[in-house]
Amino acid sequence: MAKVAKRTQAARTLFDGNTNLSVEDAVALIKKAASAKFDETIEIAMNLGVDPRHADQMVRGVVQLPNGTGKTVRVAVFARGAKADEAKAAGADIVGAEDLMESIQQGNINFDRCIATPDMMPIVGRLGKILGPRNLMPNPKVGTVTMDVKTAVEAAKGGEVQFKVEKAGVIHAGVGKVSFDEAKLAENIRAFVDAVSKARPSGAKGAYLRKVSLSSTMGPGVAVDLASATA
Repeated sequence: MAKVAKRTQAARTLFDGNTNLSVEDAVALIKKAASAKFDETIEIAMNLGVDPRHADQMVRGVVQLPNGTGKTVRVAVFARGAKADEAKAAGADIVGAEDLMESIQQGNINFDRCIATPDMMPIVGRLGKILGPRNLMPNPKVGTVTMDVKTAVEAAKGGEVQFKVEKAGVIHAGVGKVSFDEAKLAENIRAFVDAVSKARPSGAKGAYLRKVSLSSTMGPGVAVDLASATA
C-alpha cells in the first residue's frame, strides 16, 4: 500500500494548480503522471446541463474514434442462418439465438457489446433486466439492432464508443490508452466531445457542455478548457 500511496501522492503533486488546460497539455500531463504497470485507459468525464429523468433531456449516441480505443472488444451477436455466418466472418466472438439467451441467463456475460438482427429482438427482450443495467441491450438508435451485422461488428471492433448520460448528468467513456501518441489522443477526445455536442437533446436549456475532465485509470483528473475541447 505504501508504494501505491507514494505514487498517488506524486501524481497529485504534479497536478496541483493545473486546471482548464488545453487538451494537448492535459494529455501530456496525464501521460507523464501515469505510472501503473499496465497500459492505463485515458478516460473522459463530461458534465452536461441536462436532467436525464426527463425523456427530452436524455443524451445517448455512438462515435467512431478516429484512432480506436486500444481496447479489445468482445462482441456477441444474436442472429440465425446467413446473418449468423456473416457475424462470424466479421469477427464476432459469440454468435447464437436461444442458446445464447440461455447462456446469458445463466450468468455468462463475457462480452462488451451486444448486437442483434431485428427478428431476434423477441428473444433479446427477455434479457432486458440483465443487459439493460449493464448498458448492453441492443438498440437501433446506436446501430446495434441491424441487419447489417458485418458493419456493426467491424465498427464495435474498430473503436466505436457508445455513450449514455447518467442520472447526475455526466457521461463517462474511455478514449484511448496512455501508450497512444499525444496527437492521436487529442484527436479522439475532440471527436468524442463533438459527438456528444451534436447529441444535444431538444429539452436542454442554457449551457449544455458544463465541464470536461480527463484522467487515466489510476490517476487524478484534470479539467480541460472547453474551447480547446471543442476546437
